[in-house]
Amino acid sequence: MDALDLARWQFGITTIYHFLFVPLTIGLSVVVAVLQTAWHRTGNTEYLRATKFFGKLFLINFAMGVVTGIVQEFQFGMNWSAYSTFVGDVFGAPLALEALLAFFLESTFLGLWIFGWDRLSRRVHLATIWAAAIGSNLSAYFILAANAWMRHPVGFAVDPATKRAHLTDIGAVLTNSQAWSTYLHVVSASFVVAGLFVVAVSAYKLLHRDTAPHASEPGMFRRTLRAGLLTTVIAGAVVVYSGDHQAKLAAQYEPMKLASAEALWNTEDAAGFSLFAVGDHSLGEVGMGQNIIDVQVPYVLSFLATGSPAGEVQGINDLQQHYQQQFGPGDYTPNIPVIYWSFRLMMGLGMAGVGIGVLGLWLTRRGALPEQRWMYRVAMAALPAAMVGNIFGWVLTEMGRQPWTVVGELLTAASVSPGVSLGEVAFSLSAFTALYGTLAVVEARLMWRYLKAGPGHVMPYPGEGEREPDAIPAFTY
Repeated sequence: MDALDLARWQFGITTIYHFLFVPLTIGLSVVVAVLQTAWHRTGNTEYLRATKFFGKLFLINFAMGVVTGIVQEFQFGMNWSAYSTFVGDVFGAPLALEALLAFFLESTFLGLWIFGWDRLSRRVHLATIWAAAIGSNLSAYFILAANAWMRHPVGFAVDPATKRAHLTDIGAVLTNSQAWSTYLHVVSASFVVAGLFVVAVSAYKLLHRDTAPHASEPGMFRRTLRAGLLTTVIAGAVVVYSGDHQAKLAAQYEPMKLASAEALWNTEDAAGFSLFAVGDHSLGEVGMGQNIIDVQVPYVLSFLATGSPAGEVQGINDLQQHYQQQFGPGDYTPNIPVIYWSFRLMMGLGMAGVGIGVLGLWLTRRGALPEQRWMYRVAMAALPAAMVGNIFGWVLTEMGRQPWTVVGELLTAASVSPGVSLGEVAFSLSAFTALYGTLAVVEARLMWRYLKAGPGHVMPYPGEGEREPDAIPAFTY
């Protein structure tokens, strides 16, 4: 093991940890905004109480996402200075837009939303949460545009003297086909996670509705349960559409990733979708392999990749030979077992969550609640399943690009900081792991504390014979 291996582990661990919070922030910001809009239009206090309750959980998650995101960026200078030197002029533009435009928009208006309950008019206050939600989603776009450039570099030129990439067309970077397609896929998956979060919280409170502190609480969570289920199903349909488009873009720009995700060793017409495969990629020269077992659904892969059941899909062996001729000797295949199973776990866990959304909508039709207590437990289990599915999606995206950090331009082995030792990376990895472990405990305890406290904690229920207060109290910290 060398510094490169540990640097990759460190970036992978911190990125995955950070991405536990990002999807929930993206989706839940809009869910909270919709709940407040419902209160603004109807005047129903249950929507206000739901806004404050889920808003509290959203703020805890948002704070943790900010902390982990800031720490993650340190690694560009610590472990990946060669990469930063090469891509800085290009990569810096969308990241600067994210920080100066999107993040400031999000954080500024979120602050106004937190402290403006009893200071701003209802209409202006509602506008602040929508501005924060828009900022959150804009932030995601700029970051994903930077990430998409690494997979499909456009709008740049390499200076022959300095060997650095410099930006020539910011419009090309921001309108990169990989950027908007990835954004649609990631954001729709984020809404699946947010929808299932609302479902899981509502299901837990309904499962224990016999101990609810107020008679109206189950009615509130019945509404939020339906809202979460509907969000999950609609977002799931967009995930399927955008995932299909992602497969076609992978066939065009990242054929090795697509071939590895399907363990497709040789170029085929009318290629089938692999359900289960066991392969051997140690045969002969580097990159030459074959499947020992391969259970397929005929024609599906060709249709996903090209739109035609008889379309040609390039295989790993042929691509490896082509890249050796183009870039020189070396192994240009990613970790095929990891890519293959990440793809299936992403699809399987994600679609299981969406399927639970469909089932839940059916069981709650006409306002009814499921009598079966197991349904509430299944609904709660769907949330971690969808989150893990999201993580496997990023594993597929990032590891499928290997051995490149910038496809066709910069290898990962050439991206690591030249002066960093194995011991230094091991120390920073240990420090980050300890810090993130502590943050995980804090996050879990805060979430559990306010989940159990319920909506009465942020907006007390009126006593018997009392009416709801006219004043809207601010959050209590």
